[in-house]
Amino acid sequence: MRKILFIVNVDWFFVSHRLPIAIEAINQGYEVHIATTLTDKLDLLEQNGLIVHSLDMHRSRAGISTLYELWNFFSIMRSIGPDIVHLVTAKPVLLGGIAARLAGVPALVLAVSGLGIVFSSDSFKHKILRHMLRPFYYLAFGHKNYVAIFQNKDDLQSLLSWKVTSVKRSIIIYGSGVDLDICTYLPEPEGIPVVSFASRLLVDKGVEVFVRASEVLRNRGVNVRFWLIGEPDLGNANAVTKEQLRSWESSGFVELLGHREDISDLFSRSNIVILPSFYGEGLPKVLVEAAACGRAVITTDHPGCRDAIEPGKTGLLVPVRDPVGLADAISALIENSKRRQKMGELGRKRAESMFDIKQVVSKHIHVYKALLDEVID
Repeated sequence: MRKILFIVNVDWFFVSHRLPIAIEAINQGYEVHIATTLTDKLDLLEQNGLIVHSLDMHRSRAGISTLYELWNFFSIMRSIGPDIVHLVTAKPVLLGGIAARLAGVPALVLAVSGLGIVFSSDSFKHKILRHMLRPFYYLAFGHKNYVAIFQNKDDLQSLLSWKVTSVKRSIIIYGSGVDLDICTYLPEPEGIPVVSFASRLLVDKGVEVFVRASEVLRNRGVNVRFWLIGEPDLGNANAVTKEQLRSWESSGFVELLGHREDISDLFSRSNIVILPSFYGEGLPKVLVEAAACGRAVITTDHPGCRDAIEPGKTGLLVPVRDPVGLADAISALIENSKRRQKMGELGRKRAESMFDIKQVVSKHIHVYKALLDEVID
């Protein structure tokens, strides 16, 4: 029985973005392991047939702690003896890529699900960090039998320009897929228009821009409800604070819905879905879910975000960090319901052709088989 080992920062991200791939791999006869930081998903992972290994990963750790994590990755790989290691998110890709070479892993999948703020920011600090990370990318992508999976063209081009990877060894799979049977297409609700933002509540995701746009429209006298869906990511330095949330709630500009599992239902009760992100996105799942629910999208002209829509057809692009521009775009779609609803219809068709979870899973299984064939050859 062939073994696959997934390594990912945290269990909830894996459940949200990669679990269907693991389940299909099990159905195909693979023995599937996952090494991750555990929160409350252990039972769910084991119930679906995965063999779980607990890791203590912290995104902000550096120095000696990073070396300790590298050793943990290496030790787990040597203990399991996987045929394929599938690395997801930045730290596992960098440290796991190096560990896989040291451990003699036969085949490697490097899933670049966004390059993060280090690549999206032009601050002096992040430019220095990019320069420091470059040799680690060379080491991580130096395996003789690997495939790098990107979610957008900008990220692929960034690492191609660094000569870290090659076109031959790289593919684009747009996003992590969406279950079209869960995210169903329903007619828009009647009544006061609802504009929804659903994401981790990070500054870089544009949550402050969203709130300021709501204030702009309220001052213009536009009658619209703003739903803020999600919770701060307390492990991230760019998370919004509890004080900010209390302030926004008391202002009355937005309604705080907190963390929700019923995203498809909330989108079906919305008219527009917004993500004004300037984070280093891969391809935001929330925008794919919005399209599958037949809702027009407004997002930023930014890597990953712009790949999720056809500008002018399934949604609108606005500049980053521009609350007035965002408010104008919202007004334009609120005032033109026919255009908005047509965008939703086309978005659903695009989701069916590009983002169906069945297609995404099938492409990953094909990658695994191609890598193993190369090992056998």
